[in-house]
Amino acid sequence: MKLQISLDATDPHALARFWAAALGYQVEDHTEVVDALLAAGRIAEDEIVVDGDRRAFRDVAACHGPGPRIFLARVPEPKTAKNRMHLDLQVGPDAAAEEVARLVALGAEVLWTTSDRGPVTTTLRDPEGNEFCVS
Repeated sequence: MKLQISLDATDPHALARFWAAALGYQVEDHTEVVDALLAAGRIAEDEIVVDGDRRAFRDVAACHGPGPRIFLARVPEPKTAKNRMHLDLQVGPDAAAEEVARLVALGAEVLWTTSDRGPVTTTLRDPEGNEFCVS
């Protein structure tokens, strides 16, 4: 069994780049699949985008690395409520402050820091508002 984490996004390609950088992952290149589907007439030009040097599906993006694959799907509405599930990035107490600073530089926003349940944990928001924690 493989685990994939799926996130809704208003801009799946930008959010895939954020999570790839945050997790040390690679953004998946779907150019070959997209080109084959275009050539076969199975998708239309308006269903793709050019993202850097890649041709990609307009409404989905993904990144992968040593952990679960992250799949991002376009939705028409922005995030409006607290996540029911979130990612915890466990880097250890000696690396947490530096990791939070790195993630903020990538576009995350710090919401709060607490130690009410044990280790010092910082809750952040990714560029589209999805909460995640670093401890």
